[in-house]
Amino acid sequence: MVSAPITPQRITDDLDRLLEVLPEPVRAALEPPEARQQLLEVVLDLGRVPEARYPGRAVNLGDAVVERADLAAVVEQLGSFGGDNRAGIERTLHRISAIRNRTGTIVGLTCRVGRAVFGTVAMVRDLMDSGQSLLLMGRPGVGKTTALREIARVLADELGKRVVVIDTSNEIAGDGDIPHPAIGRARRMQVAKPELQHQVMIEAVENHMPEVIVIDEIGTELEAQAARTIAERGVMLVATAHGNELANLVKNPTLSDLVGGIESVTLGDEEARRRRSQKTVLERAAEPTFPLAVEMHSRHRWLVHRDVARTVDLLLRGQLPRPQVRELDGDGRLRLEEPAAPQPQAAPRPPQRPHSPRQPAALAPVPLPEPPGTARAASRESTAMPEPPLLVCSVGVSTLLLEQAIRSRRLPVQLVDAVEDADVVLALRQQLGQRPELRRRAQQAGLPILVIKADTLPQVQRGLERLLQRREPTDTPPDGLEGDGTDHGGQDDDLAALEECRLAVEQLVLAKGQPVELLPRSARVRQLQAELAGHYQLSCAEFGSGQRQRLRIFPR
Repeated sequence: MVSAPITPQRITDDLDRLLEVLPEPVRAALEPPEARQQLLEVVLDLGRVPEARYPGRAVNLGDAVVERADLAAVVEQLGSFGGDNRAGIERTLHRISAIRNRTGTIVGLTCRVGRAVFGTVAMVRDLMDSGQSLLLMGRPGVGKTTALREIARVLADELGKRVVVIDTSNEIAGDGDIPHPAIGRARRMQVAKPELQHQVMIEAVENHMPEVIVIDEIGTELEAQAARTIAERGVMLVATAHGNELANLVKNPTLSDLVGGIESVTLGDEEARRRRSQKTVLERAAEPTFPLAVEMHSRHRWLVHRDVARTVDLLLRGQLPRPQVRELDGDGRLRLEEPAAPQPQAAPRPPQRPHSPRQPAALAPVPLPEPPGTARAASRESTAMPEPPLLVCSVGVSTLLLEQAIRSRRLPVQLVDAVEDADVVLALRQQLGQRPELRRRAQQAGLPILVIKADTLPQVQRGLERLLQRREPTDTPPDGLEGDGTDHGGQDDDLAALEECRLAVEQLVLAKGQPVELLPRSARVRQLQAELAGHYQLSCAEFGSGQRQRLRIFPR
């Protein structure tokens, strides 16, 4: 756990401006300072006693019920109500929402207190420096809009970004044509009708060249699609969405695209056996619109998902994500609690084989690659010496399909744009015929060209695997061709392979809960390694083809 001091919070609420429009009995009841502290909203319903709401409690204001004249007097002092039945007080952040009867007459008002809280952004200040899009989630009243307003100010004033706020209900920058000073130098675009918010989002990008767009309450499919369009144009997004936590968005068919979208995939028989799962599974359809997400469980406790794609993948596999916990203590210090690694589970130790005096040193296990950007991946990259990736230049093949094939099969492949920088060329047949100059450049560079017939995921996967097989050394005999039924090193290699499997299971699978891939071995040695994994009650499957066939061991 890490603790760090942050700047003390400063709150401005212009509460007197709100009290001025309320009926006299309500204003008198809220006059004492203790009645104003932590006030969330004032409720005026026709024929009922006015009510003041605070966190976790509600208090009646006097004994007199609200009359129609009281409601009319309040409405007369407000700005006009929009299509979402919301109005405000000019140059303030307060929001007044109306309840109407069947004829359109106002019979209730919810007067919500708007506060500008300076200092809350310290909870996620480091995330804004990354330049990645950020999504805030949480129940109503937890402070999402307040945090959004402060983030817009810091991005515009302190980081010097061109920020545009899409203010659908005038809740972020206040009512009136002049934005509230709480958003700093950020510009504000108002929305005439709530159903037009997605159009204004696109208009902001096309007309005003923002570096950051701030949006409150993404709630429709059109708005989710507009957010993806904006993100793909390289604009940073900061937004809030309906939902208490990330798992709610995954289950929400309207907004799931914000976290990558969910699709049902039917696996082949071989792939289903390898995964030890049903043939129909749920998978993430694309990269998330928002790579970063924050769950606001309270005003002082936030959960940060630094890799939304990995979190969604874990949720779809039925595993619990481990976000970073950020909390403000009583002294105003920010405490960071990193996710704890899973505890190792006790497992029976397999019988030890007798050591041979000629046994070589145990081979290090090969863990599966971590997603880029994680601390574990960074530490592994700094200590290991991985095989250099195969540089592939594609011609006519979908980049999305290539990236999906590389990610799903974890292939050591890197895509490059220029033929001169590549090791091989992967081309679609009809596209290669239309680009003879590219074929000539590849031939001059002495690069092999692999042609596939169709731009489909299976074709792309097989093509990449064939290119990797051509890269394998040719002086090593293929699997299963040894005449005496033994491996290259005989019993010594058997013991080394089993010791490699034991280290992988104990140090990575059980201790850290991560799957591992062992080094490529012959079919007979892979069978021995599978039996050893069975002693630990772990499942495994074969992966790869040809000389690259190897065993993958999964955690419980």
